[in-house]
Amino acid sequence: MITEMTALIARDFGLEGHETPISEAALLELVANEVAYMIEHRIDFLMSLLYRLDVLEPDINLALSPLCTEPANIALAKLIVERQKQRIISKKTYRQDKPNNLGDLEW
Repeated sequence: MITEMTALIARDFGLEGHETPISEAALLELVANEVAYMIEHRIDFLMSLLYRLDVLEPDINLALSPLCTEPANIALAKLIVERQKQRIISKKTYRQDKPNNLGDLEW
């Protein structure tokens, strides 16, 4: 699963050269560093990315609030990594095989 998570996150964050599998802790650190940069320099892009990744808004709000016990970049990175895990599990669980015979529907 770490291979798939790394590839998804590298694609979503535009991290060329980071497509190879790394440990989950290293992936979390990489994402946290990217999120920290985005908080400082590209907050609109970060919010858009979180929306596209389907990270829940209440979770984002908590991660950005003063009530959160972790720094915002780490809390958001954890949400992103967890959401990517959920996406991979969902894709595996609900995978549909391609039909072999499309009959008249083939191009």
